[in-house]
Amino acid sequence: MKRFGLALAFLSLFFAYGCSKAYYSTMESMGYDKREILSDRVENARESQKDAKEQFASALEQFKSVVNFDGGKLQEVYEDLNGEYEDCKDQADDVKSRIDSVEDVADALFEEWNDEIKLYTNATLRRSSQQKLAATKRKYNVLIKAMRNAEKKMYPVLNAFHDQVLYLKHNLNAKAVAALEGELTSIRSNVDTLIKEMDKSIAEADAFIKTLE
Repeated sequence: MKRFGLALAFLSLFFAYGCSKAYYSTMESMGYDKREILSDRVENARESQKDAKEQFASALEQFKSVVNFDGGKLQEVYEDLNGEYEDCKDQADDVKSRIDSVEDVADALFEEWNDEIKLYTNATLRRSSQQKLAATKRKYNVLIKAMRNAEKKMYPVLNAFHDQVLYLKHNLNAKAVAALEGELTSIRSNVDTLIKEMDKSIAEADAFIKTLE
C-alpha cells in the first residue's frame, strides 16, 4: 500500500491534467491494475466519510454551545460557528470527490472486464468470469448506493448550518442566538441521520474491500 501511495503521489499532477484512461494505462504499466486502484479509492472514500462524520458532529456541538450562549463576544461566537460550517463544507466536497473517483475507476474496471470476457476460448472459464463480474457488480452497486445516500444526507445539514451562520452574522445580538434554539432539534435529527448513513456506508466499504483482496 505504501508503494501504491507513492505512485499515486507521483502521478497526482498527471491525473489532474490528463484523462482517466491515460492515467489508468500509466498506472498499469507501473504494475497497479484497476482492481488495486479501486480498492485504494474505496479506502480513501471510507476515511473521508469517517472524517466527515467527526466534523459534522463537532459542528453540532459548536451549534449547541451557541444556543447555550450566556455572555461574551458574539463576533467570536459567530466566527467559531462559521469556521465549523466551512470545515463541514470542505469535508463534504472531499467526500463527493472521493466517491466520484470510486465511480470513475469502477466503470473503467467493469468495462475492461466485460471486454476481456469476450476473449475467452474456453466456455467454462468464460462463464466463471462472467459470474464473478456479476457478483462484484452487485456488491459494488450496494456500496455506491450507500455512499451516495450518505453524501446526500450532508446537504440538508450544510444548508441548515449555513442559514444559521448567516442569520447570526446579520444579527449579532442575544435575540438572534435565542432564535437559533428553535432549529437545534431539527439540526440534531439531521446530523443523527447523517451519521447513521455514514456508518452504513463505511461498513459497506469495509465489506467491499474484502472482496477485492
